[in-house]
Amino acid sequence: MADEEDRLKDEDLEESEDESSGSETDTDSEEEEDTGLTENQNRLLYLCDLHSDGGKKWMRKPALIVLIYEGIVANVFDFDYAPQSDLIENRRVWLNISQEGKSDIEFLREEELLAGLQKPTRSYKPVTCYQITKKGLGVVKKISRKDKEIVHEVTYMRGSRELLEAEWDGNDYWLQSKSGYRRKSTITDTEDVSYVSSAYVPQCLRYGGRPTLSNAHRAHESAVNTNQIRDNLDEVITLNSVSIIVAEYVPFGANQIVQLNNNVGSTERVQGGFISPDVDDNSGGTSMTDDHDLTSVDILDYTLTHHINFEAEIRFHEESGVVQVETFGVSLNAEGTCFYGMQVEAVMDRIKDNISLDHLARLLVDVQQDSSAIVDSIISEYQRELMQLIFLGDASNRNKVNLIIANEITPHLTAEEYMDKGEYENELKQVIGDTKAAYDISEHDTLIFGAYGLLVCGPNSRHHEPLLCAYLQFITIDIFVQNYFARMWILSADMETTNKVIEVSESDPTSLARIRYRICKLARDIIQLDEILGYLLEALEIIEIPPEPPEQAGRSLYERLEISGMRSQLVRRTTDLKKNIAGSQRYLDVLRERAHVVSEGKMFELNENLESNTRKMCELQEHNSNAAHSLQILQVMFAGMMAFDFLDRLTGDWTVVNRPWMKSLVENTMANNPFWFVISMLTWVVFTWITLKIFNVLNWRSNGIITIKQKMNKRIFVEKLRDLLKTKTNGHEERKYDLEKDIVKRTYEEKDPRDWGNSRPKVVIEYDERNQYLLEVTLYYNRRIASKNLAFNATELRDKLLGEFEALGIYDHEGEDHSADALAVDKRLAIEQRINAEEEEEEEGMEKEEGGDAE
Repeated sequence: MADEEDRLKDEDLEESEDESSGSETDTDSEEEEDTGLTENQNRLLYLCDLHSDGGKKWMRKPALIVLIYEGIVANVFDFDYAPQSDLIENRRVWLNISQEGKSDIEFLREEELLAGLQKPTRSYKPVTCYQITKKGLGVVKKISRKDKEIVHEVTYMRGSRELLEAEWDGNDYWLQSKSGYRRKSTITDTEDVSYVSSAYVPQCLRYGGRPTLSNAHRAHESAVNTNQIRDNLDEVITLNSVSIIVAEYVPFGANQIVQLNNNVGSTERVQGGFISPDVDDNSGGTSMTDDHDLTSVDILDYTLTHHINFEAEIRFHEESGVVQVETFGVSLNAEGTCFYGMQVEAVMDRIKDNISLDHLARLLVDVQQDSSAIVDSIISEYQRELMQLIFLGDASNRNKVNLIIANEITPHLTAEEYMDKGEYENELKQVIGDTKAAYDISEHDTLIFGAYGLLVCGPNSRHHEPLLCAYLQFITIDIFVQNYFARMWILSADMETTNKVIEVSESDPTSLARIRYRICKLARDIIQLDEILGYLLEALEIIEIPPEPPEQAGRSLYERLEISGMRSQLVRRTTDLKKNIAGSQRYLDVLRERAHVVSEGKMFELNENLESNTRKMCELQEHNSNAAHSLQILQVMFAGMMAFDFLDRLTGDWTVVNRPWMKSLVENTMANNPFWFVISMLTWVVFTWITLKIFNVLNWRSNGIITIKQKMNKRIFVEKLRDLLKTKTNGHEERKYDLEKDIVKRTYEEKDPRDWGNSRPKVVIEYDERNQYLLEVTLYYNRRIASKNLAFNATELRDKLLGEFEALGIYDHEGEDHSADALAVDKRLAIEQRINAEEEEEEEGMEKEEGGDAE
């Protein structure tokens, strides 16, 4: 009840703060002072105010983008959104981003209502943070209570005043509160649209062969009534007769092109066919099944060592209600440039013309994803490894460049008018990224540059295909070099972390194995990065720069594209990367040397321990040998003494032989009989046999000991281990101190034999008290003393002892977790494994539900 009262008081206090922060001077009126901002900008500013805690905190841009999207879905903001590739903690993912929302954020910054902060991150890409300013706080006071309550619907957990914060888990964004409420955001769920396309390969890339086939006769198939779009789209710009070229750089060489031609059957009598991304693990078998969606390949033209052009018909499974007739024109060359082209025949109910940029943005996502699937299924395993290395295991989501060519754009404006920082520019950003510049290359043709693409519109736009394709060759290498450079930073961070692991190797018994693994992985990465650099330099050498066109529009485009200077810039940047690689190789040599020193130190320590143990064993052996000889002599003597004492009891003065009735018998049998000596010797033998028999029985029991040695090297809570040892009988304790470690060896015997099958085991625990590591546990258990039916075997003893440790919570699992220091590739692999496990769990749950419904 007290907690509930405190919560209600807090809610009342927050409500009163909301009332005081608002400028509602008349409680009977909803009308507020004019802030000079739009309704969306008011709500966005208030959202930033809540999450920056009135100017006390900074709000990260990615989290703000997530909350804007959630606000759009909840009808808090009247914005459009479209999928866009973005980098979140070294993972490239597709996010539903609102360009209008981003534009309003920039406007609020320009008006000094929000302050911006660039903060470096561990992914080596600075994150932008926002904070409300004093001027912004003044504007917030003028925002109506109605707008604030609407914003509360998306910023607070339902039924409370707990802020929902966006958290990234490596694959998805989650909205969660401090009390533990959590729900998944759908910002990473891209939407599909129905469309029909035909293969498109620019004529400048063709070397003979038949023309591409058209799917124009199937354009009507995309006019379906269903779609997945969760937003009401505002169309501002449309395009007519649209062609799309998505391009990327993949490390290629003449040998890879030859192998590729062989893989797709270019040199065979019947060319092409279906291709599958699956690897056949039993190629010597008779038959197989392939449940994956297949892609049909039809060769257009090829040269054995330079290029290949083909049509690829995609037959991937789509969501119910989505129709996609998807045919690519694919052009791959030895320079490494991969072109994926398509002529848009229809999108939704728009046939050929009047194509919305909102729909086109969603189509481009599908093209980028499917083009990755196509090329990954035909290139070599070696090339796939290189791509996974550069994109850190996310090669399927790698970023590419979009070239959009349209015969007409509506409305037709001047280039300057499209760059209005408003609805036109926001619409263009959906398909080409953040706009950089726009130019009128002729009276009817317009060129617009974006962060990850360019748009060329006009009736003469297709005449410039040779220049545009040459530009794409250089810009794809530029994008690849950027990713390469970012990967170099990640490699440097992994090497720094390895150096730190080496520094603490003396105190961490598990470090040597991790050091060796990391150095092997880093060496492999550096070798492959160096090979990629060779492919880049070779490509820059052989790519041809087209001559400047003679006509005015061509010369204007040639000037704007700056093709002539791009090669020298890229060569300079690639040469700079060679220095980075050389430095990384030298640093790796230093790490190898340090790791060798650590290994030698461990070996020296092991040799010292072996030498010490050997000396002890020699001394013990000598003592044991002497003791054994002495014991054997003593046993024989003891048996004789026992025998003679026994006879003395029979023949002594106080024995029965002194009685009158025995004297005659004694005189006849002992005094006058020489066989009495033989009887004495026989008695000695009998007692010796009895003594040795008892000794052998005891020795047999002592040889029934099970010895279990368990190497632990686990992080522990030393205090909890001490609490455990306090409950045991005090035994032998040995301590060894050096500069880095305090080694304690404690021996104890279990108190209650009934817990161990009526045989009390002896346990020796060795641990590092200073660094809190349990090093080794040794258990001695005599199974011949234990009850036959209750005796433990070795596995049961080990499980019982370690189970006791686990039950008492002596293991420090968090302290033992080295995932934060893992290599970047291993972190990405761990995320992938977690995602696969979650998907399998969901599938099993769905199957159980379906089984329950069937019953």
